[in-house]
Amino acid sequence: MKKFHDFIVNGSESGGELLFRSVLRLFRTRGHSNQPMGETDMKQHNMIRALAAALVLSALNLTVAGAADATDDINPADFTIRIDNPFFPLPPGVTFIYKGRKDLSKERDEFSVTARTIVIAGVTCLVVHDKVFVRGVLRENTFDYFAQDRDGNVWYFGEDTEELDKHGNVVSIEGTWRAGVNGARPGVIMEANPQVNDHYFQELAAPLAEDEATVLSLHETVTVPLGKFRNCLLTKEFTQLEPGNVEHKFYARGIGFVLSVVVKGGKERLALVNIVRGP
Repeated sequence: MKKFHDFIVNGSESGGELLFRSVLRLFRTRGHSNQPMGETDMKQHNMIRALAAALVLSALNLTVAGAADATDDINPADFTIRIDNPFFPLPPGVTFIYKGRKDLSKERDEFSVTARTIVIAGVTCLVVHDKVFVRGVLRENTFDYFAQDRDGNVWYFGEDTEELDKHGNVVSIEGTWRAGVNGARPGVIMEANPQVNDHYFQELAAPLAEDEATVLSLHETVTVPLGKFRNCLLTKEFTQLEPGNVEHKFYARGIGFVLSVVVKGGKERLALVNIVRGP
C-alpha cells in the first residue's frame, strides 16, 4: 500500500528499490493455494513482513535523490482484466451498492464495474466507477483502475478522483494518482492467498495516497442488509498520512467487500445492501 518508495542515488539502485523488487517476486510466487502454509510458505510469509518493515525504515531514513521509472519491474503480460479473486471479484456490468453513515450524515456508495479499460504503465486495467452520495448529493466521483496478476493478486494502479460541493462543483482532485507518474507504484488491493498477519501496501503514491492493510482474520461472520456471510476476511486498513485513523474491512468469499467500520479516528460504517447486475 504505502511505502514501496524507490530511491535512486547517483544513478544506482538503493535498498528501497531492491526491496520492492523482492516483494514483487514473492507476491508472484504465492499463488492460489488454499492449503496450510508449509515451511517454505512460512519463510516467504515472514520475509514479506520483514521486507515491508524495512521499507518503512527506508522511507523514514533515506533521502530521495531522484526517481527512476517506478514500474520497471512490471511486465504487462503478467496481468489480466479478468478479475476473479474470490475476495475481490470484479465482474463487468455489476454494481455493488452500500449504505451507511459518516459521522451524522447518511452515505450511499455505488461501486460500478464497467467494461471499460485503460492502459497504465503498459498494463491494461479494468475501470471501476465509484460514486459516493452524502445526504443524497454526489460528493465524490472516482474512477479506480485494477488488474489481476497471473497468480490471482489484485493490483491497484491508481485513481482519478473528484470531490464535489453540494452544488456539483469540483472542489478538489487531491488523491488522484497513477502508477508510473511521479514515482507512484501499483499497490496490492487483495492477495491471492491471504494469511493472518500479512501486511501489504495498497497505495504507493506518496504524499497523496499511502494506504496499508494487515490481515487480522479469515473466519469472521458478518451480517449486513444483503445477508449473512461466514468465513469472511477481516483486514485492518490505515495510513501514515492520517495516523489516528483505523478502519476494519470485511470481505466475503465470492462477493468481495461487504462491510467497513472505522474503529479509530471517526464514526463511519458502510455495509453492502444490494448487488445490481446489468443487462
